[in-house]
Formats: sequence, structure tokens, C-alpha cells
Amino acid sequence: MNSIVYSIVYGEVDGVNNIVTANDLKVKGVSIIDKIASETGEAIISVRGKHKYVVLPMREYNQLREYELDAAIKESKVDIAAGRVFNESIEDHVKRITGV
Repeated sequence: MNSIVYSIVYGEVDGVNNIVTANDLKVKGVSIIDKIASETGEAIISVRGKHKYVVLPMREYNQLREYELDAAIKESKVDIAAGRVFNESIEDHVKRITGV
């Protein structure tokens, strides 16, 4: 199981708690995020006892975005190969997707 999924489900990575309460964040600021993220790779912000946000280092966020874009490109290539494409003007496209 990768560390991001593990941390969301269990709230720790390699035995290190990576959950920050909203109050801790308010009191300690970004330094608490830096400390936890450097130890675990990500921090979960808990609001009123519920896990609400995940904070990742930019390189990890960018890597996730790259994975999403790669998946979108692969999906588009499959659609093109299967003939699920439209060759139309902008006006026709807008009419088709809005139903106007």
C-alpha cells in the first residue's frame, strides 16, 4: 500500500503520526506542516476531528498531476483509436454540449 493511501486511512506513515489539527496549524503555522511533511512525506489536516486536507511537497503534487495528465492522454488516444471523436467548429461544439 503506498504511503499516501496508508496515511489517509491510518493517519501515520512508518509509525509517525502525520495528522495536524486545525488548531495546531493556527497556533504553530507552517512550521508544523514542514516538520510533519519532512518526516512522513505528507501531512493531513484534521478539522473538528475529521481528516479534511492533505498537504504534499510540491514535487509530489507535481508528480501526481503528471500521472493524471498521462492518464488523460492515454484515455484520449484510446478514444481517438475507437473513433469517439468529433470534427466540428467551435460553434457546433458549443451547441452540441449545451443542447442549444
